[in-house]
Amino acid sequence: MVKAYEKLDQDSKLAIKTLGELKKSGYEARSIKDELRENLIQSIKDQVNVFEGILGYDDTVIPDVERAILSKHNINLLGLRGQAKTRMARLMVNLLDEYVPVVEGSELNDDPLRPLSSFAHQLIEEKGDGTPVSWLHRDERFTEKLATPDVSIADLIGDVDPIKAAALKLPYSDERVIHYGLVPRSHRCIFVINELPDLQPRIQVALFNILQEGDIQIRGFKLRLPLEIQFVFTANPEDYTNRGSIVTPLKDRLGSQIITHYPKSIHTGLKITEQEAKSANLEHVQVNEIAKLLIEQIAVEARTSEYVDVNSGVSARLTISSYENLVSSIERRLLRNNEKEGSVRITDFIGVIPSITGKIELVYEGEQEGPGIVAHNLIGKAIRTLFTDYFEDPDEVRKSREKVDPYKKIAEWFGEENVIDVLNDYSEKNYRKELDKVPGLGDLVKKQIKGLKDESLRYFLMEFVLFALVEYSYLSKHTLDNGMRIDDLIGSMFSGFEEDEENI
Repeated sequence: MVKAYEKLDQDSKLAIKTLGELKKSGYEARSIKDELRENLIQSIKDQVNVFEGILGYDDTVIPDVERAILSKHNINLLGLRGQAKTRMARLMVNLLDEYVPVVEGSELNDDPLRPLSSFAHQLIEEKGDGTPVSWLHRDERFTEKLATPDVSIADLIGDVDPIKAAALKLPYSDERVIHYGLVPRSHRCIFVINELPDLQPRIQVALFNILQEGDIQIRGFKLRLPLEIQFVFTANPEDYTNRGSIVTPLKDRLGSQIITHYPKSIHTGLKITEQEAKSANLEHVQVNEIAKLLIEQIAVEARTSEYVDVNSGVSARLTISSYENLVSSIERRLLRNNEKEGSVRITDFIGVIPSITGKIELVYEGEQEGPGIVAHNLIGKAIRTLFTDYFEDPDEVRKSREKVDPYKKIAEWFGEENVIDVLNDYSEKNYRKELDKVPGLGDLVKKQIKGLKDESLRYFLMEFVLFALVEYSYLSKHTLDNGMRIDDLIGSMFSGFEEDEENI
């Protein structure tokens, strides 16, 4: 752009209504790839984060995307589901100029100084500098298409429109009878195709001529249309084997293939969940940091579970939905007990199971276990993993001959045929009363967690200890219709044997 045009404020630019006025302003046409590149350079210099809200990609994906834009490449974002691929593509709109001039009435977003369509050429020939100019906002310069097997050439490229031919009394050999598809209509825009391998190979073939040569073919028409489009494709590696693949000539014409990934740390995952969860800010519901980390750890456990198909991936949407359901579990309990505010409990995690079962793909062994059992196991493993960050490792205590087992007193109390029931809808009073039955449990928490003053957190940790001791085979738990029962491991085993004998 020339400096004279750059100096105009936005209102002065929008006041330009004709081609002649646009020329006088000093406007110069530039391609969308130049536009993205120059605006990115300015953003980097100004230290502006274009990809606001994308967490965990600062040192990996975002630099790769910036390099691709600087190189004027079309991009393929390759990664498992829930890795913000489409969101990255949508945020690239921030690198476009806020408004660009177009020939008014043009269906191909024609640049007044570089017209593309026959409509724009004819209009400029007729009206010259009086050609009307309108302004296109950057939000209108983004097109997104989900690739499905039923997508046709007509959808993407275009087709002959017999109704238009009849209305205009034109033969089918006239270019004006063509109804353009999504790709030509995305001239000077960012065009995103999600799940590219699902697109039929013959449709992919139609795309790579546009990428390389800039021409399109529609039912015998060969049109030289130097389309200026920033293509961004997204693909899931699983699709390459299960449903389709990217044809080699198309892949060869994509300048950069960028690999996305899941959050590399549990704390990054937590930030994403807190940012995206719709119910994260209910004032009367308190969710402590450990409970939030448990949600993230469930996803971590799922991504390494023998029951879950790791090739399918575990979306970040699992933790977001789980967090929302966890908050709703607390809210529902408060409503049932007519309590104005409350804090999270381990038993509230029963509410996240529907968010887990719908977000994971199970292998054969997982299907045999059942999605509900797998979800329970993932929650249990998350509790086991995080427990040692706050309390002594029960396995290490057992191995050591010198250490006094801090969990022995609790286990012995349950060994005397004592049980506690932690019901989903217990009032705060009944909940605390039930946990206080276990001798030494509160003292253990106070001893292990120094300076603990929050009573709600103390009772959460007491419950946390009991559920962790189940995972470390000190205790046993049983699912009740409306909660959980914690009892002795050995007694539970013998009880099971007796039930089996009666059945025999």
